[in-house]
Amino acid sequence: MKIIQICVQILIITTFLLIGNAIHSYAHLPIPGSVIGLVLLFLALYLHIIPLKLVDVGAKLLTAELLLFFIPSAVGIMNYPDLFGIVGIKLIIIIFISTVFVMMGTGVTAHFLSRKKVQTDDFKS
Repeated sequence: MKIIQICVQILIITTFLLIGNAIHSYAHLPIPGSVIGLVLLFLALYLHIIPLKLVDVGAKLLTAELLLFFIPSAVGIMNYPDLFGIVGIKLIIIIFISTVFVMMGTGVTAHFLSRKKVQTDDFKS
């Protein structure tokens, strides 16, 4: 029964992807269809058009298996031996620095939102 639930939830997520791709094709937007679908799914969840429980388990499975989606990219890197020299070292440094900035940005944003929530909670008391 759980397998059917996961399949249905992944189908719902895929439906949003296909809707986003259709919007991208017809509207000729500069944004990828997958991003449009993700935004539509976010809005549907945020506005409670669909409950979280309709996609929760399927989304967790896809997130847990995310590494498998990058295996073809990792194998494709083997076609570019230059990436294993100086260029590769520069690339790793850039990836590390950008990761640090993303983590810092996420931390600052989470801290700001948590302080705002505390202020709102204090105001309600």
